[in-house]
Amino acid sequence: MSARLVVLRLGHRRRRDERISTHVGLVARAFGANAIIYSGEEDKNVLTSVKKVVLNWGGPFDVIYVRNWKNMISDWKKEGGIVIHLTMYGINLPDIINDVRCLFAQGKNFLIIVGAEKVPGIVYELADYNIAIGNQPHSEVAALAVFLDWLFEGRELVKNFKGAKIRVVPSQRGKKIIKNDKS
Repeated sequence: MSARLVVLRLGHRRRRDERISTHVGLVARAFGANAIIYSGEEDKNVLTSVKKVVLNWGGPFDVIYVRNWKNMISDWKKEGGIVIHLTMYGINLPDIINDVRCLFAQGKNFLIIVGAEKVPGIVYELADYNIAIGNQPHSEVAALAVFLDWLFEGRELVKNFKGAKIRVVPSQRGKKIIKNDKS
């Protein structure tokens, strides 16, 4: 059985983060995660947007909301999962990626944490790895994409999604789309 990779989006704020949180979900799905868990303010619009993409573009990919992220992280660790917090602080990605890949190859489940608002200090303590995606201010969407691309070494870019109603056919010019209404 292969390892699961789940993204935890901390501190979602409805008025401020709807587009960014949606993009975190889209990147998580497109770049190889199995699920995204949102915390912070509950926002049905974000959940619905990402679920609609899964419905049309395929999966499997789960979209979940949890109120208590601390308990969720503790439960993840109790079950033997690895918690990775993406930040601009911590160990630089190139210095730790081989260790992380080995753990994933061994079947360890990963919980990848990205923040919205300022991440509480307890997250740094709960994380097994605080991984710096560069040491400059940057977007959590970019950090997630970079981390997943490094983890999967580009293999995620050619992933096929089951049940897709819409598929893009790569082409040098123009947009080539296949629509399958029977999925």
